[in-house]
Amino acid sequence: MGILEGKKALVFGVANNRSIAWGIAQALHREGAQLAFSYASAALLRRVAPLAEQVGADFIEQCDLSRDDDLESLFAKASAQLGNIDILIHSVAFANRDELNGPYYATSREGFRMALDISCYSFTAMVRHALPLFNPGSSCLAMTYYGAEKAVPHYNVMGVAKAALEASVRYLAADLGPLSHRVNAISAGPIRTLAAAGVSGFKAMHREFTELAPLQRNVTIEDVGNAAVYLCSDLAAGVTGEVHYVDSGFNVIGVAAPSRG
Repeated sequence: MGILEGKKALVFGVANNRSIAWGIAQALHREGAQLAFSYASAALLRRVAPLAEQVGADFIEQCDLSRDDDLESLFAKASAQLGNIDILIHSVAFANRDELNGPYYATSREGFRMALDISCYSFTAMVRHALPLFNPGSSCLAMTYYGAEKAVPHYNVMGVAKAALEASVRYLAADLGPLSHRVNAISAGPIRTLAAAGVSGFKAMHREFTELAPLQRNVTIEDVGNAAVYLCSDLAAGVTGEVHYVDSGFNVIGVAAPSRG
């Protein structure tokens, strides 16, 4: 019996089989959780539906996270079909590609608004709509990145959005703690996902990461999934408001060591 047996998880953000959200979904399923999925656009259904079938998920609904009526409709359907839920996964981020090139100060007002809305505010809105469905001791989990703390080339407004997301995790944890629910985030190292394809120079960053990280390897969606199982299970019953790093130790390095060759 898995450590999440009997739990129900609603997962936002699966785009294909290389998505971090898919790595999380597979790990939750392995540990016995019943899964439900929401995807961003109709174009993604042909990729998401076969994955949902692999893990026996019957609930697959489209939701535009920038629209409150979409969120309201989705959670009404979730309530009717799933009843209550125990786990909420937010693995969603978006910024126009143009906003990730050039200097950060060139960020447009609309580009800033869109990035913060979809990448950050959507988590708060999602939690608000999910709250009536939560069983006691439920867990909310968001995905973030080191660019929230340090300036990362070509990350720009997304770094600002992730910083706001991490602050949201702390405030939501303070709000939901008295209700017995927990809120955390995972800060993963660079992983070759659909979203990463929009970051200029990502391939070089991905390659150089292994030279700087103490474990000298890249992380995988499976690594993130295993950490998510811990944070969403009773093993982390005393953990909330935290950013948990799954980055081969990259975040602890202050100055790159001389060549190890």
